[in-house]
Amino acid sequence: MHSALFLIEFGAIILCLGLLGRFAGRFQFSPIPLYLLAGLAFGEGGLLPLGASEEFVAIGAEIGVILLLLMLGLEYTASDLVSNLKTQYPAGLVDFGLNALPGALAALLMGWGPVAAVVLAGVTWVSSSGVIAKVLGDLGRVGNRETPVILSVLVLEDLAMAVYLPIITALLAGVSLAAASVTLAIALGVAGLVLFVALRYGRVISRFVSSDDPEKLLLVVLGLTLLVAGIAQQLQVSAAVGAFLVGIALSGEVAEGTHTLLSPLRDLFAAVFFVFFGLHTDPASIPPVLLPALVLAVGTALTKIATGYWAARRSGVGVKGRWRAGGTLVARGEFSIVIAGLAVTAGVEPSLGPLATAYVLILVIVGPLTARYTEPVAGFFIKRRQAAAVASQPLEEREPSPETAEARGGSQQ
Repeated sequence: MHSALFLIEFGAIILCLGLLGRFAGRFQFSPIPLYLLAGLAFGEGGLLPLGASEEFVAIGAEIGVILLLLMLGLEYTASDLVSNLKTQYPAGLVDFGLNALPGALAALLMGWGPVAAVVLAGVTWVSSSGVIAKVLGDLGRVGNRETPVILSVLVLEDLAMAVYLPIITALLAGVSLAAASVTLAIALGVAGLVLFVALRYGRVISRFVSSDDPEKLLLVVLGLTLLVAGIAQQLQVSAAVGAFLVGIALSGEVAEGTHTLLSPLRDLFAAVFFVFFGLHTDPASIPPVLLPALVLAVGTALTKIATGYWAARRSGVGVKGRWRAGGTLVARGEFSIVIAGLAVTAGVEPSLGPLATAYVLILVIVGPLTARYTEPVAGFFIKRRQAAAVASQPLEEREPSPETAEARGGSQQ
């Protein structure tokens, strides 16, 4: 009877997620907010609370995080990461200062304490690589001049997570400062070792893993990823970081083949992960934190736009491209939920999960809109300001300013 109930519940969840994903695809927006809402509906205080399948959903959610980070690692090579770290690190520092500090400050102002402040800083800091990649494709901007800048910021954020996640894992576990320092040292050492090995022996590793048989390739890569993730978690480095490093170590045809094979599994378990996060959030706890989440969302949307604008300007991109870069970076998603999920599991602050849910729901919906409309809206206000400035000048002094000429030229978009 218990087995039948489990199959009914889990089957209903998967069917519901499939229909929600189809609905989101039809209207060309990210399904993440719908998955979170589904979790709220199936969780405690929701419409149809789960019973038999909740434990399996928890395991599926953990696998979802591991696959998300593995696939993210497959997108980059070790040389890409090292190159971005050398050339774009100022943009990463600006990104951290403008977007992580508001989250930390908000947590402290609400009296949540230093650990919750570090968690909320991560939630507001990291943009959603998945949502942004989809938006760039949908808007046909993959070949634009500002796109490498956007990708560089995302790469630096992802690389920073290899340091941040072990820190937050240690803090949430309540370990001492000395133990936390050891954990961080281990994480940095492992990350550095993996990058070195991937640079020097990446082809050898890929050749060892490679197989012409898709079944064998799938089993070896998935087994290796789960094994490394488990060892990393045992060392309190974070299973997600372990999976990310495995992805970086694989390259070439192996990475492409693995990406093709694991994409459906990644999508399935990632959807389960978002549902699981929603399951642990009582819908009744969201209204009290909705206003703080909205204020935080508006503030960090503006700081992300400023980050993208500054980074694109530093790389010599034109005015229109700068605004597009900033607007594209606004969306938050999978990483923010991963970070908040760690805190919810540890029971740090009861209101943190609901606030993170509301925050991500807002920005994962607003993000694609800012990507599309930030540049034309900014252009409209710039033209009005310039027109007003010209109108206030004497007739003989009315000449185009350098900013006006650059905006009209649009040669570097």
